Amino acid sequence: MSVTEYETGADGLDSRDLEGFFEGWPAAPDAAALLRILRASAFAMVARDGIRVVGFINALSDGELAVYVPLLEVRASHRGLGIGSELVRRLLDHFEDAYMIDVVCDDDVVPFYERLGLTRVAGMAHRNRQSPILTGAV
Repeated sequence: MSVTEYETGADGLDSRDLEGFFEGWPAAPDAAALLRILRASAFAMVARDGIRVVGFINALSDGELAVYVPLLEVRASHRGLGIGSELVRRLLDHFEDAYMIDVVCDDDVVPFYERLGLTRVAGMAHRNRQSPILTGAV
């Protein structure tokens, strides 16, 4: 099982390509919402194993100073193969001139990002667990 291709953008995607992600999330966007998210992102990239999308990453950016990475997902069947690392490396390369590239993640994922050269920083966040994007009301 090997990834054959990384594609920038979401132009050729259909919501069916994005079904089955967000395993273990208490609430998550459905495939149609995820497609809208990727299409609206400043940067989106998908990893394919043949025709199947097995991973993706996206970024929001002002195009000058700041980049925020809200989503990095790899299907459970394809984890541990370097796909997530490659998606992050390609995003970092794409935004190599940005001052800040920020990721908010759970503690158990910190070592993954540290291996890729990111540094732990203090931060604050607000989570609206009743957001329409999570409840399917969009």
